[in-house]
Amino acid sequence: MIKRFFCSAFAVAVVMTFAGLSDAQTSRKSVSGAEVTGTFKMSFIGKKYKGMSNNLEIQALGKGKLKIWFDLIYPYTMRNGEVSVNMGDLFDEASIEGDTAVYKSEDGRCTITMKFTRPGEVKISQDETEAGCGFGHNVSAAGTYKKASSAKPRFDRPEM
Repeated sequence: MIKRFFCSAFAVAVVMTFAGLSDAQTSRKSVSGAEVTGTFKMSFIGKKYKGMSNNLEIQALGKGKLKIWFDLIYPYTMRNGEVSVNMGDLFDEASIEGDTAVYKSEDGRCTITMKFTRPGEVKISQDETEAGCGFGHNVSAAGTYKKASSAKPRFDRPEM
């Protein structure tokens, strides 16, 4: 009887845990300009790559548009033990509807989807054909980024 009780209690705890996780994946009707504006980072793990990250700067422009800048790397260790990186970047506009923003290249070979799953977090997926996003070898925007700053990005790059 006691064993049955603990098994039942464990099963209920597991179901409640996963039910809570599914809430993070549900869509929201909208996100505020303040929530999406700022700098987001996806840090690389491992002692060799400490302090390295992919960065995403976003500014809400209004009327369903975002200005975005991805500053991306792919860190790796060379044969001699030194760390090096391949790089890529993307500076353009994306459209946002609800909690999901989408960037599509003019030639249709690159699509990057940004889902704002909760305040301070954005999950990025990347679909491309024939290296369509134009990033360096193995460089990808995909991953989960955490908000590092809510300050309006400066975009110290050439204007669009």
